[in-house]
Amino acid sequence: MSNNGTHSVPDQGGGREAASRPGPRPYWIGLLVIAMGAIWLYGASELPQGARYAAVGPGLFVTVTGAGLVILGAILVLQIWRGERFEPQDAEDAAANSPMDKRAFITALVAVFLPVVIMPPLGMPFTATVAFALVCRAFGSKRLLMDIAIGAVLGSLAWVLFTQLGLQLGRFFPPLGV
Repeated sequence: MSNNGTHSVPDQGGGREAASRPGPRPYWIGLLVIAMGAIWLYGASELPQGARYAAVGPGLFVTVTGAGLVILGAILVLQIWRGERFEPQDAEDAAANSPMDKRAFITALVAVFLPVVIMPPLGMPFTATVAFALVCRAFGSKRLLMDIAIGAVLGSLAWVLFTQLGLQLGRFFPPLGV
């Protein structure tokens, strides 16, 4: 692997090597990661970085995550610029030549953005249940009822634990007044 994005291939005719032309570089991936980090940092600016009862507030974790995404995105852009090739590793269970599963990708994307819309009116546990089931479906799970049950338990447990820590997450399930 070379750093300039090209690699040599033997010429069939005279034994000379010809440089193969690199394909388009996916800078958009790194830029998307940087943009996600910037969105997290913007959201963190609205949250308190510290709290009265503890030195660490909810904004700190969002700030660290956003900064991490920006840094990792910048590293990714640098690697793409240097010509780094990203290929499946032997340890990964990935078929290098198979196309991306767009349905799974869109399902996972919906699971990530859906909480923004449904958490305020439906509450955290229900939102976590739906998001968990969608992510499981995106990863190929066929056990919808089991995924919903696990998501409900995890979402409810997270709501209870965060409520015990004093975070105001709203009601458990607002449509029922609970």
